[in-house]
Amino acid sequence: MANKDIIHFIITGGTIDSYYNGSKDTVVPNEHSVIFSYLKSIGLDENKVGYTEICMKDSRHLDQSDLQAVLGTIENNCFNKFIITHGTYTMPDTARFLEARLERKRVTVVLTGSMIPLIGFSPSDAGFSLGYAVAQVRQLPSGVYVCMQGETFKPNEVAKDMGRGRFYSILGEGKKHDR
Repeated sequence: MANKDIIHFIITGGTIDSYYNGSKDTVVPNEHSVIFSYLKSIGLDENKVGYTEICMKDSRHLDQSDLQAVLGTIENNCFNKFIITHGTYTMPDTARFLEARLERKRVTVVLTGSMIPLIGFSPSDAGFSLGYAVAQVRQLPSGVYVCMQGETFKPNEVAKDMGRGRFYSILGEGKKHDR
């Protein structure tokens, strides 16, 4: 199988890869990602995916070294398709960081996450987010994208409405990017 067909997951933590901690009354990132085992359990061909776990953090705690590690993983990798699982708070910021610094121009990078953890909650948007990201990374042209809630955004157009827990285009409806 050609490297261009493999999807490489870059794990950074976030709600998608968290559990509920009652004593803190919030979600806390898992010690290690559960995404690997989840994707295997739903039948994603193990020969068509790769993984790099950068960190397991709330996205508000990602620092420059974490972002540089994500960038380095993309730059120093032979694959052309990447899905970054990421917390939703700073996802648009990381997408803009990558778009501004990525030197490899023939790669497709999709950032995704969820509002509800993948494991331990039902319903959760996490499984849908992962499936949507897999479908999108396979068909989008080269570039950096945020794929959330069934929509695809370019880094310079996306924002998160914290009050509603929704991602939206700052360009307005009908003015989204061209693929």
